Amino acid sequence: MVSCDSIEHGRARVNGTKLHYVTAGAGPPLVLLHGWPQTWYEWRDVIPALADDYTVIAPDLRGLGDSETPVSGYDKDTVATDVRELVSHLKFDGEPIALVGHDWGMPTAYAYAAQYRDEVRALCVLEAGLPGINEDGKRKLWHTRFHGVRDLPERLVAGRERLYLDWFYGEGAYDPSAIDDDARDEYVRCYSQAGGLRGGFEYYRAYETDAEHNRDHAEDLLEIPVLALGGEASFRELPIRDMERVATDVDGEVVERAGHWIPEERPDYFVERLTEFLEDAA
Repeated sequence: MVSCDSIEHGRARVNGTKLHYVTAGAGPPLVLLHGWPQTWYEWRDVIPALADDYTVIAPDLRGLGDSETPVSGYDKDTVATDVRELVSHLKFDGEPIALVGHDWGMPTAYAYAAQYRDEVRALCVLEAGLPGINEDGKRKLWHTRFHGVRDLPERLVAGRERLYLDWFYGEGAYDPSAIDDDARDEYVRCYSQAGGLRGGFEYYRAYETDAEHNRDHAEDLLEIPVLALGGEASFRELPIRDMERVATDVDGEVVERAGHWIPEERPDYFVERLTEFLEDAA
């Protein structure tokens, strides 16, 4: 197994913004897209095993982690284009990638696959829904609406980042201890930086634009293999239902003993299930 010490950090200016990213391993490209309120670090427990067979690329998305926080560009079509340009920067633009997206990384990964169809060979999505698709009350989540308000969440949460984010790591979990103090410290470090809260909330403020884009993308169904996973203590079947609306070849399951944070709550399961899926999709 590749060691954590072999993870390399880099920065690249792509699509008008500077992204921080990590890479590990060798082989076909596998891109991992994190969600909120996390960073590339959510993949720390799965990268070493995945890097035995793949070149793993895990960026901090625009406005999050140690990437720049531009004033605009948080619709997922634009964020996906950031990632696509990063893949090209890393010299993988001639080879179709495997793509994984969790939380806001899910609609970002879908936007990538929908816009650049010949460049993605397989798609895995975790624990989120697609704005504009099978809405089913998504906008009724209290934090989705709160984070969408301009400026107010930043003013209320600033200085209380640990208190606020701790609630999400516990509330969304089957096993709250899976995101330990070291991980929480790292996430809070990033979201406490200048612009860190705003960058995260901008993902929610792009909701209506994302919904419009997704409805347009869904007119032409994805034909690549898709794996959709939901935690039994969180979104359950929702990722599967949404992907069945936009793709023709969807496999999915509700993950037992997991909540919203599948790669951290069930890392061994996730590696095994993803590896199996990618092998079948080859």
